[in-house]
Amino acid sequence: MPAKAPKWWLYVLECRSGVLYTGIAKDVKARFAAHLSGKGAKFTRANRPVAILAKASLPTRSHALRAEYALKQLPRADKLRWCAAGLRAFAAKAASPGWRTAASRRPRT
Repeated sequence: MPAKAPKWWLYVLECRSGVLYTGIAKDVKARFAAHLSGKGAKFTRANRPVAILAKASLPTRSHALRAEYALKQLPRADKLRWCAAGLRAFAAKAASPGWRTAASRRPRT
């Protein structure tokens, strides 16, 4: 039996102005297209995205929202490190109950 497709994704976009946008979606490609067309979030209407930097699958919307919140609390440099290291490990940790974002929880480089 084939594995069930992930229900939710955490994703990070790089925008034209150089800023990062973090969000969740069921279909990242469709959401990226919506952002490009100006029908996505208000933020990306003013700061058009140019690339998907990273994405990670999560089993539920609740897990995705927790991971999104945790990632948004990090400074830009830490977000970029997590994107380079792969968001999968971050998403798994951040979505677990009781996990708190801290500067000490940075990926090893």
